[in-house]
Amino acid sequence: MTTRTFAAVIHKEEDLYVAECPEVGTVSQGTSIDEAIANLKEATELYLEEFPLPETERPLLTTFEATVNA
Repeated sequence: MTTRTFAAVIHKEEDLYVAECPEVGTVSQGTSIDEAIANLKEATELYLEEFPLPETERPLLTTFEATVNA
């Protein structure tokens, strides 16, 4: 059994937090950030049992700014 580190992108939709793992494509939700991440972890582990990922280097995760006319 191997432990791997994945990214979680979290945003709020009304009264729920939605968590997405961009490397795998799994998504889950919860009423708190901690619950959303815990649910995402479970969903990702279940997904990877059926569809294992090849061993690759971790992708670079960064942010950028964009000017938007509001």
